[in-house]
Amino acid sequence: MSGSAVAKRGTLVVTGGSRGIGAAVARLAAQGGFDVAVNYLADRVAASLVVRDACAGGARAVAVAGDVAREEDVVRLFDTAERELGPVAGLVSSAGVTGGFALVEEVSAQTLARVLAVNVTGTILCAREAVRRMSTARGGAGGAIVNVSSLAARLGGAGEWVHYAASKGAVDTFTRGLAREVAEQGIRVNAVAPGIIDTGLHATAGAPDRASRLAGDIPMRRPGTAMEVAEAVLWLLSPGASYTTGAVLDVGGGR
Repeated sequence: MSGSAVAKRGTLVVTGGSRGIGAAVARLAAQGGFDVAVNYLADRVAASLVVRDACAGGARAVAVAGDVAREEDVVRLFDTAERELGPVAGLVSSAGVTGGFALVEEVSAQTLARVLAVNVTGTILCAREAVRRMSTARGGAGGAIVNVSSLAARLGGAGEWVHYAASKGAVDTFTRGLAREVAEQGIRVNAVAPGIIDTGLHATAGAPDRASRLAGDIPMRRPGTAMEVAEAVLWLLSPGASYTTGAVLDVGGGR
């Protein structure tokens, strides 16, 4: 980066940080003064590219493999972040899976278990570890948590992925509840709810053209970008959102 140095803001843990919204958040956070722990499930090369970009801007960054649905992986993620980068100041829970497209009458127990394990259990476990480290009641300096939800939680996902929408509804409820629980401990907890965003999520679910195909259903007549969601996330992490907690911020082009 050029110009004056950016003030350091501490360590940010970003789950699902090797791709899509998570990668955009990690890159933007590094530009904004955070050192970044980039969590990824399997794509080490992609995570390494995010780390490279973060470091190019003057931040410190580390890639940490792990499945957020596994408690031991989550604990190791946070331990590594603190050991390599310093005290955790924020968490962005972006790791998530859709389970693919299926009517409720077709969804398997195996798919449902994985979706809930990653999207719900993973989000809660990561928040638990962040609270343990950031809470002023435990000797921490406070901080902020942003969970990545989805407009599907409000719209329901009918005909595509009601199971996924339900998991994100749980994320919204958890966000509001935890925000009230830790408000006096120096921790703010919010969520962003992206709409149709042009990322690889659609291809992974089996419909690579989904974002462009549904553009006509969006009032702004276009899908969003991962960076547009990242901008909202970084605002929620910033001092500019100091009186905002328990909010679920729609980033969906008016949908």
